[in-house]
Amino acid sequence: MYNILTDDIIRFGAGGEIKPASLPEACAALMRDEVESFPSLRPHQRHAWHAFTVQLGAMALHRAGLAEPPTDAETWREIIRGLTPDFPDDEPWRLVVDDITKPAFMQPPATSEKKIADYKSVVGTPDELDMLVTSKNHDLKSSVADSGGAGDWLFALISLQTSEGYPGAGNYGISRMNGGLGNRPAFSLTPSTRHGAHARRDIAALLEYRERLLDDYPMRDENGVDLLWVRAWDGAKAESFTLGDMDPFYIEICRRIRLNAGRGGDIRVVRATSKGPRIEARKSNGVVGDPWTPVNVKENKSLTLGAGGFTYKRIADYLTPDWQLSPLMELTAAEGRSPRTMQLVARAMVRGQGKTEGYHERIIPFSEKVVARAFGRAGGAEEIGKVAKDRSDQVAIVLRALRRAVSVYAAGGNVKSVGDEHRARANPWANKLDEAVDRDFFHALQSEIEADESERANVRARWLMNGEDGVVDYARKILSDARDSLPCPATQRRRASVRAESVFEGRLRGKDGLPFLFTETHDGGEKCPKSDRTTQP
Repeated sequence: MYNILTDDIIRFGAGGEIKPASLPEACAALMRDEVESFPSLRPHQRHAWHAFTVQLGAMALHRAGLAEPPTDAETWREIIRGLTPDFPDDEPWRLVVDDITKPAFMQPPATSEKKIADYKSVVGTPDELDMLVTSKNHDLKSSVADSGGAGDWLFALISLQTSEGYPGAGNYGISRMNGGLGNRPAFSLTPSTRHGAHARRDIAALLEYRERLLDDYPMRDENGVDLLWVRAWDGAKAESFTLGDMDPFYIEICRRIRLNAGRGGDIRVVRATSKGPRIEARKSNGVVGDPWTPVNVKENKSLTLGAGGFTYKRIADYLTPDWQLSPLMELTAAEGRSPRTMQLVARAMVRGQGKTEGYHERIIPFSEKVVARAFGRAGGAEEIGKVAKDRSDQVAIVLRALRRAVSVYAAGGNVKSVGDEHRARANPWANKLDEAVDRDFFHALQSEIEADESERANVRARWLMNGEDGVVDYARKILSDARDSLPCPATQRRRASVRAESVFEGRLRGKDGLPFLFTETHDGGEKCPKSDRTTQP
């Protein structure tokens, strides 16, 4: 029942219409770049669905010996079926299979019908089945999708089985994650954020990456397990696979789940716990060759995105040599021969202790020149990483000066009396500057990367301060707004205002600030704003 290879379970938008499709038809439409949207796909499920289609496509193409993804549904149906030749009735591709000793889609079989007694937890809606973050009433309310269709269950299954962590005893997380409270962040380059263009590009990149992955992770098996839900699992610890058992592109599952259909066709789910993870990879710290995930070189751990998301400061850090970029952040051979504009797509669902800390997504366009320079040659990414980190560090200097200056004003100009309450009042004003920098950070950075070596210092200086919209200029405006807005006794206002400005200017001009901005001219001969206050409290 609900065969995703033949039944119209998935809905996608194309040409202003919503079209029902089977999985092969959806894959074919993706490869033709016709898909504009998946109406049932929730934002936090985007990467799980994207990664599933890309991994499945890459494995199917590799097994079939095809170099290019097909654009017709029948060929897709054939090569996907080629991954499960032992199941002529398509059980691994059906949402509902009544026989528990046979697999169903993303649902492992049991060794005996008696094992149905293990499945004691009942789930009634797709969102309740989904990842931990949507099964708790913190961010998204649970159990609201009472009329969820088969497509909703499909997306929920993929999201849970390929992205979930460890919420408690008997519920183990995926191998592609650093710890049970980690997450599976995704970084990749793409010529377009359209579903199809992105998927087609990543499939091509994965096929190129396969041999290198086998070299980098020699324990991997060229003919290893590819679809984990096809293998029987009763939940015993001894049944855990090792990474050495896995195909380089394996699609995993982490939970024992079975879907069943009631008399009216309504789907319901039963769940069972396990005594060990499906893949024993806890010592790997998430470094398992996930092509979307950066790795911390010093700690040998995969990235776990924290609350706050993909800020410019974090992405600048990820571009430094401390991090190994994900393979999908590298250009393919074809892209290297003919560089073009690309976009960095970063996604992650951040999970805390039993709660969600938000779904985060950031898209950064890169010009053709920056793509060629930063991603088209060895060491290029390190160059852009160094520029990004230097700029981030200089913004931090301005932020500290602004925060201190506002704190001094909030304390009535009494530098020695600045306390936690005054610093707390300064934080929103510093955050305002940080948010403004974030909006334009990577666009401005590219201007420096594209400039000739002799002009780079001037480009940087003008970004920091140009008398109009530089970082320092904007900080000055924020300080002025803070002085107009924060409460201060009338008898202290003038002293507080003068001292706040003195603190700000003095810190920026001091040896630990940005003194090069305050010369009569800076390298390119452009005059910079000056002040007669140089005190640095």
